[in-house]
Amino acid sequence: MAALRAGLLGVGMMGRHHARVLRELDDVDLVAIADPAGDPHGVSGALDVLPDIDALIAAGIDMAVVAVPTRFHEQAALKLAAAGVHTLVEKPIADSVEAGQRMVDAFRDAGLVGAVGHIERFNPALQQLRRRLEAGELGAVYQIQTRRQGPFPSRIADVGVAKDLASHDVDLTAWVAQSDYAHVFAQTTFKSGREYEDMIAITGRLESGVIVNHLVNWLSPMKERVTVVTGEKGAFVADTSTGDLTFFANGTIPLEWESMATFRGVSEGNVTRYAFAKREPLRVEHEAFRDAVLGKPSDVVTMEQGQRTLVVVEAALESAREGETRTF
Repeated sequence: MAALRAGLLGVGMMGRHHARVLRELDDVDLVAIADPAGDPHGVSGALDVLPDIDALIAAGIDMAVVAVPTRFHEQAALKLAAAGVHTLVEKPIADSVEAGQRMVDAFRDAGLVGAVGHIERFNPALQQLRRRLEAGELGAVYQIQTRRQGPFPSRIADVGVAKDLASHDVDLTAWVAQSDYAHVFAQTTFKSGREYEDMIAITGRLESGVIVNHLVNWLSPMKERVTVVTGEKGAFVADTSTGDLTFFANGTIPLEWESMATFRGVSEGNVTRYAFAKREPLRVEHEAFRDAVLGKPSDVVTMEQGQRTLVVVEAALESAREGETRTF
């Protein structure tokens, strides 16, 4: 079987990594790269840097990765769908719900694989976490909270922290819990002089009844990527920066501290840090996309799923503007 001919639109901060992984994949040949801004990181190698999406399509590609700013996703994706090219777009799917839905419709109607790069689903810590939750190791799940904060990335100019970062947390939370959002309430701040928010706090509840909290900002001097799932038997803590997963068990030994004798909550138990293989999430994501294109079983994040995440994020932003809870 001939290898899939892949094209890459955008070789900026994220696109350069896509180029590397595409070159490493079995059954895939990176045959074309396009970027109107050229090749700032020198990743094109022997390939000419094409000027636009039309030139990329003309190279005769089977599949494409779109890694350009969010506001350009729709235009590129619709052209690729019309040309019969399976496509993975970076998250978020689009800069508006309306644009995202047009993309969903185009790929569905064309019978093509349309995928969104919600890479956290492929993080080894979160994959381990989901499997352990499915196995009942936590018992009933009560709450999922995430913290995603760090300095402002100057490369992001067309969306705020909600679409750029909180979309990760919304997607991974629904995926880990296997439950959609029922309602959200949010607050935002604008501290960096831009038109878009640089901090958002989201609280809500999933359809399963699980309480969710997301704290996301570009205003912190420290970088943090943490997901905490609290339940009947303890709490899982996933650090997606390192790929580590730790379990804090509820204790079974009676407390001896006299002043705490009347407390009827949980107590501290054993702490377990799991050892497991940690494959690069971007490579696993690309393997899932390739397999979906080849018609094999795949965990690729579909455009429909990416659109659902965008709907929740947009609802959170509306909630922040209007001071009201949004229900789905």
